[in-house]
Amino acid sequence: MAASGAGQQTGVTGPLSLALPTDAERQATEALVDELKRQNNYESATETSKRSAVLNSLQQITEEFVRHVGKAQGLSDNIVKSLGGKIVTFGSYKLGVIGPGSDIDTLVVCPSNITIEDFFSTFPEILQKMAPPGSIAELTLKPDAFAPIITLKYNGVDLDLLFGRIAIHNQIKKDLVMTTPDLLRGLTDQEVRQLNGVRVAEEMLSLVPEQGVFRAALRAIKLWSSRRGIAGNIYGFPGGVVWAILVARVCQFYPKAVASTIVVKFFQIMKIWQWPMPVMLKPIDYATRIGNLKVWNPKIYPGDRNHIMPIITPAYPSMCATHNVMRSTKEVIYKEVERGGNIAEQIIAGKAQWKDLFTKHTFFTADYKYYLSVITASTSEEAQLPWSGYIESRVRHLVKLLEDHPSIALAHPFNKGFARVHRCHNEAEVEKAKGGSLEHQAKDIATATTGHGLAAVVASSKSDLGNIEQKANSDSTITMVYTTTHYIGLELFPGVKSLDLELLVQRFRNEQCYIWDKYDQQANAITIIHTRNSDLPDDLFEDGEVKPSRKAKKKPTNGAAKKRSATEDSNQAPAKRQQTSVVTAG
Repeated sequence: MAASGAGQQTGVTGPLSLALPTDAERQATEALVDELKRQNNYESATETSKRSAVLNSLQQITEEFVRHVGKAQGLSDNIVKSLGGKIVTFGSYKLGVIGPGSDIDTLVVCPSNITIEDFFSTFPEILQKMAPPGSIAELTLKPDAFAPIITLKYNGVDLDLLFGRIAIHNQIKKDLVMTTPDLLRGLTDQEVRQLNGVRVAEEMLSLVPEQGVFRAALRAIKLWSSRRGIAGNIYGFPGGVVWAILVARVCQFYPKAVASTIVVKFFQIMKIWQWPMPVMLKPIDYATRIGNLKVWNPKIYPGDRNHIMPIITPAYPSMCATHNVMRSTKEVIYKEVERGGNIAEQIIAGKAQWKDLFTKHTFFTADYKYYLSVITASTSEEAQLPWSGYIESRVRHLVKLLEDHPSIALAHPFNKGFARVHRCHNEAEVEKAKGGSLEHQAKDIATATTGHGLAAVVASSKSDLGNIEQKANSDSTITMVYTTTHYIGLELFPGVKSLDLELLVQRFRNEQCYIWDKYDQQANAITIIHTRNSDLPDDLFEDGEVKPSRKAKKKPTNGAAKKRSATEDSNQAPAKRQQTSVVTAG
């Protein structure tokens, strides 16, 4: 499907080339799509059909929800029948790049008389009533989140439901055009944020020359960024919408190209892009004025001038989607772009295969000698999930502090956390687990990863974890400790022999952690320790990966006692003196 006819310009500039694809480029694209399928990047027709059925059901549930609230408000039958309501998707599903098992980002669009309080109080009730028995699972309401959301599984399909109110409409018709800026009138900043995911996705699709080419290339870039560990806005890396904007911009530069060419050109262009020159899919709309909505403008706003890698959303009000990118994460992105570009060129030359582009990162196996481990801990899952999720959103602030340290060349946050469960029998063991010791880790409970701002449940299901807690509660000698660890790789400047981060770590705790409005000193713990690569936990490594080992040191010849390095105690329970990160280079 073409977004623009022949001769029409998409983007803020004209195309760089209108060359038609060669036979070799078409063959390279076929090989790319085949590899994506081998990587399980496409879902089956059955799963696609199931998603469609779920969305159709949600549309009916939404309409009934709106009618139910209207009746409760005392509106007449005629008005209630005309209220409408609409389900709109965004994210990877809307862009056509969703993979097996991925969730569907969904906006429940309602008329002006419906409030977000109605959404959280009434929608779940209507959902449970209208859905087939047993089809709803893991229903979770998060009204206090930055983006208030309801998450659930419906017939096995994961859904993230956001609420969107249109203040200027008393009726919501199914053909409502979501990109119209006027829809934002009369809304709060939070309500605007709720609508913008849909509006950005729809605007983006209208700005790419060939949607099929865009989707295939975007699948490749998203898989590459995921495998290389450089996806996740909360950690200072590009999120899904950013990778989509970048691929869309390359498609605008080469409107006749096939997907393999777009992937190659993506790396070539991103490698030489002159940051902080912004990436934009269309000129920024400064003429529209709605309320106090702020439009990205570095000429006016000092904060916007600080964005080092600005990538701008196409829907009004245009915003920088990469405001979290930092010096270190930008450098990591550049290194990965350079690596990806070299491999892509070798693929086109017949010297490599597409699978080589998608090999897993080496963050733990080879990239760094020293790491900081940021460990959150609680003695209940109920306390740990919000606490670890909050600290996850703060890790990038620790990275900023580390970047400013005169001895640190690079601070690289890994884009996932690792959630573990520990089974302890006394207070000493509890304190060990909170401090990073794995001595009492429950080996029968698999380590789980967290990411994208959501802390994961650490057992195979919530019911499993509930059973585990129930068993622990029945045995008064057992205390379950739940920890989530985030790792930051450290690259020191040449010649640095030691690094004392005690004051920096304490500043991070005081300014970013303890200020959480729900912080409870009794329930929430945070420990930050240094970890040498050879002391990293075994569960960070997959089968076939080689864990770094410490090089044997020569025995002293003069009989002098060997001084123990601070890094040699990391397998032991961290004493209070160790909970201030000290790295010794050696």
